[in-house]
Parts: sequence; C-alpha cells; structure tokens
Amino acid sequence: MKQFIACICVSLALSQAYAQIGVPGPAMGKPGADTLPGRRRPLRPSDIYRMKTIGDCQVSPEGSWIAYTLSTVDSAKDKTVSHIWMSSWDGQTHLPVTSGKDGAESPRWSPDGKYLSFLSDRGGEEDKDDDGKSPETSRFWLLDRRGGEAQKVFDIKGKVTGYAWSPDGKKIAVIIKDPNYADTAKSKTRKPFVMDKYHFKQDIEGYLEGRTSHLYCYDLTSKKWDTLTRGKYEESSPAWSPDSKQLAFVSNRSPDPDKNENQDIWLINASGGVPTQLTTWKGSDTHPVWSPDGRTIAYLQSNSEDSFAIYNQTMLATITPAGGKPRIFTRELDRPVSDPKWSMDGSSIVVLVTDDRQAYPAAYSIRDGAMERLATGDCSYSQVECRKTGGWAAIMSTPLIPGELYGLQQGKARRITHLQDSYLSQLQLATVKGFQSVSSDGTKVSGILYTPPGYAQSGASPSGGPASAATTGAAATVAPLPLVLFIHGGPSAQDDYSFDLERQTLAAAGFAVAAVNYRGSNGRGADYCSTIRADWGNKEVKDILGAANYLITAGIADSARMGIAGWSYGGILTDYVIATDPRFRAASSGAGSALQLSMYGVDEYVNQYDNELGTPWTHLDKWLALSYPFLKADRIRTPTLFMASQSDFNVPSVGAEQMYQALRTLGIPTQLVIYPGQFHEITVPSYQADRLQRWIDWFKKYLK
Repeated sequence: MKQFIACICVSLALSQAYAQIGVPGPAMGKPGADTLPGRRRPLRPSDIYRMKTIGDCQVSPEGSWIAYTLSTVDSAKDKTVSHIWMSSWDGQTHLPVTSGKDGAESPRWSPDGKYLSFLSDRGGEEDKDDDGKSPETSRFWLLDRRGGEAQKVFDIKGKVTGYAWSPDGKKIAVIIKDPNYADTAKSKTRKPFVMDKYHFKQDIEGYLEGRTSHLYCYDLTSKKWDTLTRGKYEESSPAWSPDSKQLAFVSNRSPDPDKNENQDIWLINASGGVPTQLTTWKGSDTHPVWSPDGRTIAYLQSNSEDSFAIYNQTMLATITPAGGKPRIFTRELDRPVSDPKWSMDGSSIVVLVTDDRQAYPAAYSIRDGAMERLATGDCSYSQVECRKTGGWAAIMSTPLIPGELYGLQQGKARRITHLQDSYLSQLQLATVKGFQSVSSDGTKVSGILYTPPGYAQSGASPSGGPASAATTGAAATVAPLPLVLFIHGGPSAQDDYSFDLERQTLAAAGFAVAAVNYRGSNGRGADYCSTIRADWGNKEVKDILGAANYLITAGIADSARMGIAGWSYGGILTDYVIATDPRFRAASSGAGSALQLSMYGVDEYVNQYDNELGTPWTHLDKWLALSYPFLKADRIRTPTLFMASQSDFNVPSVGAEQMYQALRTLGIPTQLVIYPGQFHEITVPSYQADRLQRWIDWFKKYLK
C-alpha cells in the first residue's frame, strides 16, 4: 500500500492557535487558571460530571446583554439540567436568570427588550399522576427585566418545538406537537401503538401514530389562540415578516411526505388563511429569515433534489416574498453552510461554513455576493447572533477549550465568558495536531491526532503512559504509542477543531487517538461526501487504514497495538474495518450494525434504503455485499466490545446483538453492553462516564 510520509501538519501549539483567534489560553488571566503544571492531572471519565455546556445565545435588542442556556450535571439525580444565564457584552457581569430543579430553555428577548421569555416545566407538580409521571405539557414564561419573578403566560397540552416573537411584540408564533392522547387515560395500561404511516418509527419520538406539529399564534393582549395550520402535514421554523403581518414556515406538503425529504418554505397571513407555497425545489428549503426591510427571505437550500438528504449539503439562498427564481450564494464554495443571520443593515448574510476540520462564520454581500470570512483559526463556531450596535455574539470551541461565548468584531474574537476555567484549571490536556494521510487509491484524507498529556519530543514518557513519538512527520526518536482510531458517525459529519471529551479522555489514558474524516464526511465538498453512496465499507475503510498506515510509518503508532472504536456510523465502520484487516488488537463498536439486510423496517431509514440501495427483494446482491462484516464474521480476529442503547430507533440494538452473538459463537473475546432506556445518544451522565471507562479498560486490556 502506498504510504504518505510527508505529512501536512497543522500545529495547534497554544501560543500560535490562540493568537490567531484573539483568545487567551486556558491558563491565562482568570481565577483558578494559574494552577502549577505539576499539580494538573489527566482527564478521567468522572470529569464528565464537571462539564458545562453553553448554547442558544440571544442578544438583547439594545445589544448590552446576551442570554444563553448553561447545562450542568446534577449528579444526585443523574441528569443534565439546563438553566438560563445572561452576560454583559463587555464580559464584566454574569447573572443567572433561572434556577431550581426544573430546567429552562429557549430564551428569547421581546422586541422592546423589556422581557425575556423561556420554556420551563416549573410549576407542573399538580399535573403528575399516581406514578409521578407528568403528561406532555409545555409552559411559556415571561421575566420582566425591571424586576420580579417570572410569570407563566400559558401552558398547553403537547410539546412546544419552537416559537418566535412578532416584531411589534404583540403576538407569539408557536409550533406545537399534538398531545399524546393514548397516554391521557387514567388506566396505567398504555393503549396499543397503531401505525399506518410509511415512516412509522423515529428515535426519541418512538412509534409514530400520526401526531403532527402545527403553527399557532398567541395574542399577548387578548390571551387568545389562533390555529394557523392543521391537518396531516408538519410545520416548523416560524419566521415573522418585519411588519408582523406574515409568517414564513417550513413544511413538506408533497402527496406522501413519508417517502421523501422535501421541505419548502410557505407564507401565511398572521391573521390566518390559506398558506402560499414560496419555494418549489424538490430537495430541501429550510431556515427562512426575513431581511430587515422585508423585501427578501434568506434560507438554506440543499444542493440536490434527492428524495433523501444524507449526502446533501446546504447552500445559502435568497428569494423575494413574491416568489420567483432563488439566488444561490455558495454553490461555488462547495461547502455546507448553516445558521443564516442578516446583518443589522441588511447588507449581508452571515452563515457558518463547515470546511475541513473548521467551522467559521462568513458574511455574504447582498450587493455582489462576495464572501468575507469573519474569523480565522483552528476552532469551531456553533452559533452567531447579530448585535444591533455592531459586532456578533458567537459560541466557539477549540481543541483545548470547551464552548464559550465570544464577541466578534473586526475579525477578532474576544472571550466574554470563562465558564470553563475552573474545569480546565485542574487538567493536563492532550496535545492536538492536524495531519493528512493518503489512502491506497491516492485520496488525501484529513485527520486530527491527540497524544497523551506529557507528550514530549525529547522522548520522556508521559506520566502514567508509554513513551511518545514525535508528530512532526520526521523519523521517530522514541517508542511508538498504542493507537486508537476513534471514528465519527454520520457519515456526513466531520471531526473538527473543537473540544472532544471522548478523545481527550482516551489520550489521557496513554493512547494516541486519531480522528479520521473519511470519504462520506462533509467539509470537503459534495463529491467527497456522496462518493460512498450505495458503497458502504469500501472507500471509508481505505481511508481509515490509510491513516493508520501513515501514523505507523511516521513512528507515532505501534502497529502491534492498534485499536478502533466508534458510535453510530463510526460503529458500523468499526465492524467493516475489523472484518477487513486483522491487524487491530481491540475494537469497540457502539450503536452499529453489520447485517444490513436485517435493518430494513427495523430502524428509521426506510426512505434512504429505498432510494439509495433499492428494496432487498429487488437488489438482494447489493444488500448482501454491504452485509459482509456479519456474513464474513469468521474472518474477524479482533476482541470487540459491542455497545448499544435499549430504546434506540436510529440504529437499534439488534445490530450490536447480532455481531456479539456471531463473535461469541466463533470464540472471539467479546462483550455486549446495553444502556437501559437510552436513545441513540447516551444522555444519562453515569452512563456516559461508564462508557468512557469501558473504552479505557477494554483498550488497556488488549493494547498492552
């Protein structure tokens, strides 16, 4: 196999990376950050209980404050709780807005800035039944910034999935999911699930019995509701026109919405009436945002009219409220964009660009379509919000700092919050560097390498781990490290320069850990992403093995001590890799599948299967070919830990169970772990910590 020795390495040395983005490092300038290096320790699984996660930032109308959610772990109740905080734009003041055992989410400012609204389950004790369970109820609260306790404005049966203030501050547009009537009976025995939909199951939601989400309007003065949409169709993403007379929303109103992933933008008068279809693309048109003057609507359009969207990437587009041909801004960029926001003067639209291990904000000029990158550096932005008096609020993460709130002005990022300082002050983190490998067919593949704390080119062994190798691409001068290839899911996602708790924790345990953006990942263009269509476990495996070969040749990885792990499509690829290459001494396949033929009708992807692979009874050879990890399980020699979630409808546990049974039959060391009551993503903190520890123990056992 052709080796690629001349690595293109992107150094993330602190002095350079943080200088690029104008951000102080984790050991600079704040209380608790001056801990002596000798007192720091490597990450351990229990540190998950100390994590804080910031999200959903919203700038006040006058621009002085930023509201956001802050999620922390309640270890006593073994759950994550979200509350709302506010920080001043200058970063000098930080205030909690909500507190208590009931969390809060979705903060939004009233247009005049006098109120902050949010959703919370607080005050719902009276609704609980004899078993202590609450029916699905949403409560909308208003907090007067001038003082006083938050006041409940309304509560409704059903789940609020989105809401928006009218610009005149008089009404609230609300998306409400129908109540679960089957659970409202006093009997403790749930009624049978009855489905007649083509797409009949969905992770988290469970079995789909015809409940839909519709658009409603609440008048704050009269306290009356208007039902704007009804019927079998789903609505989402309400967006008000600047004059408060119209609403844009997203809906799939094709003859059979279950059999395609079409989405269009529709318009409706705020007083009601018949919706008008605005976009007609057979692919996906989503996230409408009105321009300040009301003459244009910006939105995201898929680059393809495919009936399923997994390999599509979104482009920035605009259209007038009268309709017509849309204007596409990012077709030539050939990178997915997200989170469109208008500048205050309406002269540009800012989006987040996903681009080869980075996610950065960029502004597109309405006048000539020119792009201006608003921030640089090896980091990952997850949200941007316009500030009336200039600049942008943003949430950003780096490989060494979990997400924080920043102010963006004149191409520089100024850190507003220091929520992670106490967390980081105790820790000695991994060294993180970018690398590029070449696969056996000549494809260049980007990756990110994590090496253990204490990693030093001088050859000194890290504390608690084996001696490490240089990652410069030159010949190694010390013993190579045991390697864990930790593979992302999707497949159309990417590993980027953000804080990665899983890989950091594995590196802290003494392993070199590599993230590989195999073909099928986004961030490298539409062709790179879609090239694995109906050809799973082929090019991706070449890319993963190419990265492993590069790290071996560079002297970083010990070829006799290699492991591989992943979750979701990362778990699926783990199965493909160990059925292809016997060199791996340990593996962990999480939420994966291998006998793909058996997944038809079992998981939530029937629309993708029909359109990408064809039905099993008409394309059996293709289905069997993609099922080779199970059908050729007798080739596997790798001790493998299989994990799954009990209630996962995304990749159901049967995928892990089948492979566990196969390896158990063949006498290959294996273990099966099922997390009770969990969906595709593990959310219970103790289970998250358990999974981290099991990865560490499994790889330490077999990668001695």
